[in-house]
Amino acid sequence: MVLDDFQLAGKVAIVTGCNTGLGQGMACALAQAGADIVGVNRTDPADTRHQVEAAGRRFLDLRADLSDIGGIDGLVAQAKALSGRVDILVNNAGIIRREDAISFTEKDWDEVIDLNLKTCFFFSQAVARQFMAQGTGGKIINVASMLSYQGGVRVPSYTASKSGLTGITRLMANEWAIHGINVNAIAPGYMITNNTAALRADEKRNAGILERIPAGRWGTPDDLAGPVVFLASKASDYVNGYTVAVDGGWLAR
Repeated sequence: MVLDDFQLAGKVAIVTGCNTGLGQGMACALAQAGADIVGVNRTDPADTRHQVEAAGRRFLDLRADLSDIGGIDGLVAQAKALSGRVDILVNNAGIIRREDAISFTEKDWDEVIDLNLKTCFFFSQAVARQFMAQGTGGKIINVASMLSYQGGVRVPSYTASKSGLTGITRLMANEWAIHGINVNAIAPGYMITNNTAALRADEKRNAGILERIPAGRWGTPDDLAGPVVFLASKASDYVNGYTVAVDGGWLAR
């Protein structure tokens, strides 16, 4: 049955930045599909742990500052210890800095690029090595953005990081597909998260955004549940190097 291809029973998924928002929604969706979750966060993901365990799955809580790539191999080793394998990586952790391009600082550039792009690549590299050692393939899902396609305003390093992320998604897919590793990305549209609180609070900006979204609403973490389970499952075995926009039709306008 085709629905069997969407099941993740027995799989182990690493999800970075899953204490709230989109990361939490994706982690819980993977758990509902049957996967055990390894959450990598800077702060306590207590609510995510509760939801994952309520779905009958295990949750391993790992704490790390992912702006430093030095600890990535250790995180993968700890994740493997959960059940002897790793099957899925969701690179969700990311930050944003807002300032006019004319005034943007090197510090804000480096912090965003390092976490959103550099860490994503090296975490993917470490997990891909684990996949190859297992000999079973695996799934890597990067979290891109509408700014992977558009320039935006007042977010130069975020735009650069998310544009670059779609490029390295293709690159990794090209190199690792022969090993049974699928590398894809999800590009969320305008979502109700902590990162968009300021936009939603700005009455003029909020109205302008809603006017352009054909669906007529902001997205929610639940809107990523289906896409992330698809890309993490056998159902997407022939999908590689692709970025799926989950945007309520924003890019279609």
